[in-house]
Amino acid sequence: MKHTAPFISTRQPLSRRHFLRGTGIALSLPLLDTMMPAFSRAAPSNSPLAPNAKPRRMFAVCNNLGLVPRNFFPTGAGRNYAPSPYLQLLQEHRNDFTVFSGVSHPNVDGGHPADVCFITGAPHPGSGSFRNTISLDQFVAERIGIMTRFPSITLSVNTRSRSLSCTGTGVAIPPEDKASDVFKQLFLQGTPAEIEAQILKLDTGRSILDTVAGQAKDLERDLGKNDKDRLEQYFTSVRDLESRLQASAGWERKPKPVVEAKAPIDPGSPAQYMEKVKVMYDLAKLAFQTDSTRAITLMLDSVATPVVEGIPDVAITEGYHNLSHHGKSEDKLGQLKALDLGHMKLLAKLYRDFKSVSEGEDNLLDRTMVLYGSNFGDANAHVCTNMPVVFAGGGFKHGQHLAFDTERNYPLTNLLVSMLQRMGIEQDKFASSTGTMRGLEMT
Repeated sequence: MKHTAPFISTRQPLSRRHFLRGTGIALSLPLLDTMMPAFSRAAPSNSPLAPNAKPRRMFAVCNNLGLVPRNFFPTGAGRNYAPSPYLQLLQEHRNDFTVFSGVSHPNVDGGHPADVCFITGAPHPGSGSFRNTISLDQFVAERIGIMTRFPSITLSVNTRSRSLSCTGTGVAIPPEDKASDVFKQLFLQGTPAEIEAQILKLDTGRSILDTVAGQAKDLERDLGKNDKDRLEQYFTSVRDLESRLQASAGWERKPKPVVEAKAPIDPGSPAQYMEKVKVMYDLAKLAFQTDSTRAITLMLDSVATPVVEGIPDVAITEGYHNLSHHGKSEDKLGQLKALDLGHMKLLAKLYRDFKSVSEGEDNLLDRTMVLYGSNFGDANAHVCTNMPVVFAGGGFKHGQHLAFDTERNYPLTNLLVSMLQRMGIEQDKFASSTGTMRGLEMT
């Protein structure tokens, strides 16, 4: 019998430390077959939005201590649902939002650490080996971010470390927690010297890419087909980066939008929690209204929030986190309800404010998907299933309660796919999704 020996490569493996070098800076290569299991980044599709098309946008908000379930979820399903005490505060906008029950991210567990997976869907955030994945806003920014001055904006309340946004390699993007600083970036023009200095930095980035191009082609000749394909994907991403650098230089010389709004005043204390949320909502409206960006995330870090001030009619006596571990104490549940109602009032105002801005035949809410929810279905029990989620605007047929199995949850990542497609991005899969969100139709 003739034995066929397995194929063994005799070529020297390419070092993981192999770099393309130019102008004193090293540009690292992707991991290839000759290094370790393949890394690949999908080549960006053609621009999903025509330059003169009306913009579509996304705004994702996570309150990382959730909402008291018994006061949030409605009774009945479909369009004839009976609103819960919390949803009563949103009823003037009933036809502008959909409420979900029985949804969660598959395999996203671990309690508090799960907040950073709200729009990534990365599994097992509580494990020691956890590594996050790209967030929805960054997926959007990579594909259409060059169409606005800011590809995305990452915001937070009461944290400077926890964020909803992650790069393609799963690295958290530090959030901006001062609305006044973001306002300056959005609307205050730099001096001519500052503008030229920024353009020089961008030009330096492009020169690095030009310098290493020849080295990259030399390397490509010695690779197998799989690695050549993978390297081509990598070069495509580098070319995409170059185009974004060029676009950024163009934005630097364009005057920033002029707005009548005054620069926001940042509340000085973490205890002014609701006022901080309001300021960030107002900032998001301005950023979208001026088409300065099309993707914003906001992490509401309730865990780091002390005794909240300014809640009418109810005395808040403990920190937010302690209240969330209420142990069914009616006193604590009453204080939590007051905080939750404060959130719902602010959300109702956000919808109202967005609807007040006209965009041709539409309004700002018609063009903006607003995803509001939490990683926690029940913070008291550290449960990450049956997540409370309200999804508004963006050109969908709303006015319904989509009720799924509260024991065997439906993947919320399917909603993220629907959001991508509504943005005009051709994508059938995101994280653990199995398709688009069942029962949610575009207008």
